[in-house]
Amino acid sequence: MTWGYCAAVILTDTEIGDLLGPAGLRLVERVQQEVQLPPLPKYVSPASARPEHGRFDSDPDEVADLDAPDFADTVNAGWHRLATEYGLLDDQREFLLAVGRARLGEDSDDEPYEVWFRVQLLDEWDLVGSEVDLLRSGFATLFTDRFVPEFTVASLDGRMMMQTTVWGNGTLSSIVIRP
Repeated sequence: MTWGYCAAVILTDTEIGDLLGPAGLRLVERVQQEVQLPPLPKYVSPASARPEHGRFDSDPDEVADLDAPDFADTVNAGWHRLATEYGLLDDQREFLLAVGRARLGEDSDDEPYEVWFRVQLLDEWDLVGSEVDLLRSGFATLFTDRFVPEFTVASLDGRMMMQTTVWGNGTLSSIVIRP
């Protein structure tokens, strides 16, 4: 699945920056070196991590039902609280955003699966309501036509990562990994 882009068309960084703009993200640069992420035990994903691995979840009122009318506001508010509380944003409100190779139009089995970009969160932002396709969940497209985001971000210092993810019960929330 190519997430809405033809695998034969590879997006430039300028095009990626233009696509991220409506979400209130300014592309600073493509990360060329390996991204440092918090360590997790082998075979443990952020979604399956436990509190002893440094996992922190959205508050119950920040877990959004995919069909809820306030879905976008709930997800955005929970994401921003966790991003602020656990140190995602640096002094310039910059952080790292992972974009899947397939979303970039790169049809490759080579590692890494994700390409990381340094981005800046602008004053006017809306990660959910903007419906930026680069942030769209591939999993959620299996059961809803509604735009549902799913993406991974990390702090520049590598001390924390955060995922906004769709759960099997039809809800969406963000989790932080910060051992």
